[in-house]
Parts: sequence; C-alpha cells; structure tokens
Amino acid sequence: MKISTLPLKLATLATVTLSSLIPFNSAVKASTFSETEVEQTQVIAIARPYGEGKYDLLVIEQIPGKQACWAENGASPVLVDPLLLKFDFTGICRRSTDSNGYSIRVDGNDLGLDYLLRLVPRDGELVLVGTPRSGNYSEIVLGSTQGLASGFMKVQLYSGWKFTKRTFQDKILGHFYFSGSQAAIAGGGAMPENPPATATPVATNNTSRGFVDMSGNIYQPQIEKAVQMGLVAGFDDNTFRPEQAITREQLISMAVDAIGTVYKVDLEAPPQRDVISFKDVDSSRWSAKKIKWAQSNFLNIGNPNNTLQPTESITRAELIDTMRRMAIHLRNKLNLPEELPQTQEPVAFSDISNNWAEGTITQMSGYCGIASPIGEKGMKFAPDSKATRDYTTSVMVRVLECVQSEAQQANQQSQR
Repeated sequence: MKISTLPLKLATLATVTLSSLIPFNSAVKASTFSETEVEQTQVIAIARPYGEGKYDLLVIEQIPGKQACWAENGASPVLVDPLLLKFDFTGICRRSTDSNGYSIRVDGNDLGLDYLLRLVPRDGELVLVGTPRSGNYSEIVLGSTQGLASGFMKVQLYSGWKFTKRTFQDKILGHFYFSGSQAAIAGGGAMPENPPATATPVATNNTSRGFVDMSGNIYQPQIEKAVQMGLVAGFDDNTFRPEQAITREQLISMAVDAIGTVYKVDLEAPPQRDVISFKDVDSSRWSAKKIKWAQSNFLNIGNPNNTLQPTESITRAELIDTMRRMAIHLRNKLNLPEELPQTQEPVAFSDISNNWAEGTITQMSGYCGIASPIGEKGMKFAPDSKATRDYTTSVMVRVLECVQSEAQQANQQSQR
C-alpha cells in the first residue's frame, strides 16, 4: 500500500492588510518552529530557468570559509553564475529547491501551510510572491529580479524581508525562511515606488484546544504536539475533523514531514535505490516529489498494476505497516538497531487473525503501543477500517517520540 497530506495542513487564519498595522496576537503566535538569524550575504534567492519563460525559486547558502557557491555580475537584473553546479558542493553549499526547503514567516508566524512561494513575470521583471493556498487571503509580495535576462537572476528582497533559518527545540534545521516584519515592511524604506498591494494573515489559535470539534477527543495531546511541529493543522472553519479518513498521498506527505523533524529531507537528492514511478502520480502532482522520495527511502505500498491510487483512503492496517517502515528508517538514520524492541506487552487483538498485517500490528502494539485498539479501549483493532485523522496523527507522534527517546538513551549510554 502507498500513501500523502493535502488538506492536513490548511490553517485557520484571517487576513488583514499591512497598511492597518494590526499586530499578530502574541498569545496565539504559531509555535510550530522558531527561527535564528543568518548572515544575509551568505544566502541568496535565485530565479532559476527550467523551461521556455518558466522559472522556479532556488535558495543557496554559502558555508563560510569554503569554495564559492555562486558569483554575481551586472545589475537590473543581477545575473548569477551558480558555481555549485560545476563541482561537488557537499559540505560547501546548502540549497533548497521547493516548499519543503523554504517558506514565508511574518512576525514569528510560519505561513508555509498557507502560502506557496512563486516567481511570476510582471512588468518586465520576475516578482517573488506568496500565493495563498486557499481563497481567503491576499497575495504577499516579497521581492523581484528588477529586470529580465536569460539565465539565472538574483531575487532582491524588498525592505522588511530577510533570510533566517528554521529551528526546532534549539536545533537549527535546513529550512530557510523569508522572514518579514509588518512594521519594517510598512515603514517603506527601500521599498520600490508603488509596490504591489500586500496582505498578511493574523494567526488564530492553531492548537487542538482551539478546534471546535475536538472536545473530549482522546488523541488531543498528540494532536496538539503535531500541530506545534507543523505536521498537521485544522480547516478554515476552525475544525480538525478527527473522524475524516486519510488518503494514501496524505499519509505519505505527512510521514515525510515527520521524518523531516528528525533530519533534513532533501527531495531533490538522487534516489537511494531505483524506483518506478506510479502510473497515476504525475510529476506535476503536489505530492509527487514526496511520494518519489518515500518510495526510495522507506515506502512499500502500491498495487500490482503499478498504481498508487493517491486519493483513496488508507486502512488502519496499512497505516501501521507504513509506521513500522518509517520507524525502521529513522532508527537506521540514528544508528539504532533495525529490530524494533518490544517495550510493552502487545494487545491480543480479537480481530486480526489471518489478516495480512497481523504480525506487523502485533509487533507495533508491543513497540511503544503504536498500534492500539479503536478508541484506545477494548480488544478490536479493525484493521480494514479507514484510518482517521486523529488516530493517524497520534500514531505519527508516537513513532517520533519512541524513536527519539531511544536515540537519547543510546547517546547517554555512549557518554558513560
């Protein structure tokens, strides 16, 4: 079986124009990730050509003291020679090429779930815009190339915007932020004359306690943590829809994001092994890169005719099988034994006998209680029932907590 995350990350935000200078509510600032300053001269945003009149966004960071990653020349626009394409840049340059590696952050609020960064041609230049993922917000404009030319061009950020790096629990991650301040942006400064209208959202309570349909849900603690980690969010009507089924591509996308909280996931890296793309997952599909990466690293799902059926719901058995493979993948990355230890007595489920995943479900029940009964009570697992958003979120957090706890214990023992 194989799986994704589409509406998992629709945040519940309102919109306000910058000119009104309404600050974000400090009591409900997004706590998903923090940020840390970087040397601005060591990072560059580049408009990279990839087709006739088409450009995508590339962010490169120079590691100090290493061979130069790029060279600049000219003006309006500044042309960029991406030198890293001419040598092995490992340990010399860091780069991010899609929304997995960069996002917008305004006044401490991570807007990666709500805006997609794009380069669009306007009035003789390429403009870097944050396009809202839903129709409720206005476009955010961050910078431009200040002209057009063939080849790679530098994106000049408007006043009030800068590069920062994402952090989680004091750990600096590979993710770049285009970080802005409402006050600095509205202050004008180096902003061009008549800049495009800009809007930015005001965050609402983005924790499970704020969802109107989560009262009394047994999985609320895990969902709260998943929201903070940026793995899942609610819908525009402030609901979480805990009983809604998860699709295959939604689970794959969510799993890749979860893995990305442990180590940097590079969706552009060469595959670890040869994989055949699913016939029903076009390369332009929103989840295609994550699915391809998952296939290469830990996934083992699909159908005999080489289809994924990405929008089909997954079952609880398929969910647990995928969580087992994700746990093994993370343990390998953290230099832990591949064999999953039995940390507790597994539940003797009454309805998994002769199911294809019987052994896996039993094993994952004994491994940190990752596989658990319906509603966390009784003896039924319901392996063929659809996996719901609340249970899927809970299981994902359990895997992360279990593996990370083992890694910490192993590290402590090695230091004795």
